[in-house]
Amino acid sequence: MSQDYHSAPVFRRRHTGTASREGGDPRILGELVAVLKLHSRGLRRWSVMRAMRDNRMRLSRDIPQKFEDDIERVFRRFCADSPDPGGMGCAADKAPFYRPRETAGEVWALHPERAEALLAGESADLR
Repeated sequence: MSQDYHSAPVFRRRHTGTASREGGDPRILGELVAVLKLHSRGLRRWSVMRAMRDNRMRLSRDIPQKFEDDIERVFRRFCADSPDPGGMGCAADKAPFYRPRETAGEVWALHPERAEALLAGESADLR
């Protein structure tokens, strides 16, 4: 008795650009800036995650399994208070994100002018 075995099709995700190097969605930086821009005193980490998930759901965008990890990675990469200065995406004096010292807990905040400069620079790099 002979059985015809067919291998299942292999689906591979195509990795290109920054998404493959950083392990995440390159749009996260812009989305994070948009969420924090609305809150001048910053937001707790949990509220940032909820707002970003809600925005993705409202826009019918994909929410990857490691979405929160990707958000955290982007925040730390562009945070002035980053514990790992070697892994920063920009200099500390130009970093768009920071953790306000006057607040208790894990609060994330934004320097709007630095964020605009960073996003303008990234869009210029894409041209």
